[in-house]
Amino acid sequence: MIRIGIVGCGRILAAHLRGYQLLREAGVDNFRITALCARREDDARSYVKRGDGPAQRAPVSASPGDPLAVGDIYLSDFQDDVDVKVFTDFREMIAAGPIDAVNDFTTHALHHQVADAALGNGKHLLTQKPLAVSVAAGRQMCDHAEARDLTLAVFENARNRPDTRQLGWLFRSDHFGDLKMILLANIGNWWAPDRIVAETPWRHQRVEGGGITLDIGVHLFNHFRYVAGEIVAVTGNARILEPQRYTRDTDGKVISTVDCDADDTMFASFETERGVIGDIAASWSGRGQPLLTGTGRGIVYYGTQGSVVGNQLTREDGTREDLDKFCFTHCETETMVSHFPYGLTDAFALNQLDWLQAIHDKREPETSGREGLRDLAASFAVLESSLAKRTVEVDEVLSGELREYQRPIDERFGLVGL
Repeated sequence: MIRIGIVGCGRILAAHLRGYQLLREAGVDNFRITALCARREDDARSYVKRGDGPAQRAPVSASPGDPLAVGDIYLSDFQDDVDVKVFTDFREMIAAGPIDAVNDFTTHALHHQVADAALGNGKHLLTQKPLAVSVAAGRQMCDHAEARDLTLAVFENARNRPDTRQLGWLFRSDHFGDLKMILLANIGNWWAPDRIVAETPWRHQRVEGGGITLDIGVHLFNHFRYVAGEIVAVTGNARILEPQRYTRDTDGKVISTVDCDADDTMFASFETERGVIGDIAASWSGRGQPLLTGTGRGIVYYGTQGSVVGNQLTREDGTREDLDKFCFTHCETETMVSHFPYGLTDAFALNQLDWLQAIHDKREPETSGREGLRDLAASFAVLESSLAKRTVEVDEVLSGELREYQRPIDERFGLVGL
């Protein structure tokens, strides 16, 4: 039995608990959540038992499919055979709590600090994306886990989404030719034009690991690396279009303000080892008409035999087919089962399951620390490229050779020598 202690009880916790609930409902019974830690005790207690304790904060998003729109999930909904301990100091929970492993759902700047405590106390770790506040911090986490022979994974639900699996299979199979180009534009849809993202001001502070490039970029690059191959070079342009952001009440009155020094807009061109080229335009800003590529269906993929937009596959001759149906018909059963064990399709549950199995099997999880480090390096390559005003090789950032954007972050946390 793997006893899990969770650090960080913000609004995203509900989506994680739903994933664990789906695992229990599917018959996965090798874990229990035995401890919760939050800076405010009431935040932790609000997730323990339905009908008992403080009220949970309402979801911060109403967008369908957004994990931040999930709410009303309690530990007691899927486990009633453990006494959950509540802590307000993660170091105390890790050192003295009834746990074997840690889930870290804290802010970006805390990830390497929680990792130091967890790995130093012999606990396996699943940390929320991005892996760390800087590449140096991420390398330190990976080195520490490997030295202690502990399982380190990054919670990266993009890897386990059905579309990621389907597209990865499609462009590696002989059914639709080779992938050549990727295009994504998403502007004016997320927190636009000037809302404080998820009501979390730290997301707009550079030294806290804020900015859209880290918050969203790691998801995108994880997905693109799986579908199109390793990212090798990036040309980036990052900007702060809204220097101040606000939270407003239902009447439109400003109730909080934050001054921003982390990017709210990223433009990036990239190339993969397989010769695929891609363009990303993403922003938490954008006034007026929102933009989303693919006539509102998301990322566009062009290959040698046609294109994929959303769930629609279009061949050169104009014939069309649903991507999920095409994959269900042509993909090998063994591959489908490996991607969606127990019939699960929820990306949170699948990512958690792989981490739990990796601990049990003493193997690397699919979204390992090193995988997360490459996502992080690709994202920082956008920011380093924007500052340097040149194309950047991801390996320059991964090795620490190029880190000018990250220098104030590393100086703050004593990471300059790493």
